[in-house]
Amino acid sequence: MVFTDTHTHLYDEAFSGEEDQAIARAVEAGVTRLVFPDIDSKSRDSMFALADRHPGTVFPCIGLHPTSVDSGWRSEIEKMEQYLDRNAVAIGETGMDCYWSKEYVEEQKAALEYQIVLAHRKGLPVIIHSREATGPIFDVLDRCRHLDMRGVFHAFSGSIETFRRLQKYGDWYVGIGGVATYKKASIAETLKEIPLGRILLETDSPYLTPVPKRGTRNESSYIPYIAEKVAGLKGTDIEEVAAVTTENARQLFNI
Repeated sequence: MVFTDTHTHLYDEAFSGEEDQAIARAVEAGVTRLVFPDIDSKSRDSMFALADRHPGTVFPCIGLHPTSVDSGWRSEIEKMEQYLDRNAVAIGETGMDCYWSKEYVEEQKAALEYQIVLAHRKGLPVIIHSREATGPIFDVLDRCRHLDMRGVFHAFSGSIETFRRLQKYGDWYVGIGGVATYKKASIAETLKEIPLGRILLETDSPYLTPVPKRGTRNESSYIPYIAEKVAGLKGTDIEEVAAVTTENARQLFNI
């Protein structure tokens, strides 16, 4: 079986000094493609350096994470755009996060819209982070619905109604990770109604570690645990989940 982790931060300082070993463990577990979402200028160089060491396995993106958006976000965007010639496979992770702070909500909206327009201009998909921000994000999608949008809602935790509404705005997938393995996680029930053809697997490592590894640092080699849970919820086998979600990733990110 071959898997794709469509959202992993193996360049994070949590893996300092053992990034290459974590990638080797992922490949050994069958997770042969790793998509690295960008955060901001503080970690971008280390992300690309790691990607350069693992061509064909690691696929970097460029973007500005919503929690890195403040009054100086345009300066961060300018720094990000200096990497447009580095063969990024997506714009992201962008989006909105109203959980940590609502201080820069309007700036987050503007940064998200800017990056959606950029993705359209470059012919790339968008990776969207959404935390307690469904309404404001749909406000932005409304303004951009003429742009033939495509992408993924990372760490999707919404209702089936939200999923169906999202499909009206373009070609959208949902990223499913370790949360689906937690007891009483609402996304587990929602997953039963989401077509497998719209699902991408992700870890969001080093965060959101799946059961049975919960309580430890997450890493891409744990994707099979998530796939197994998805298979159970969808009433199929892990081989089909691996095949379909990997094809979904190939279609979206061209990897």
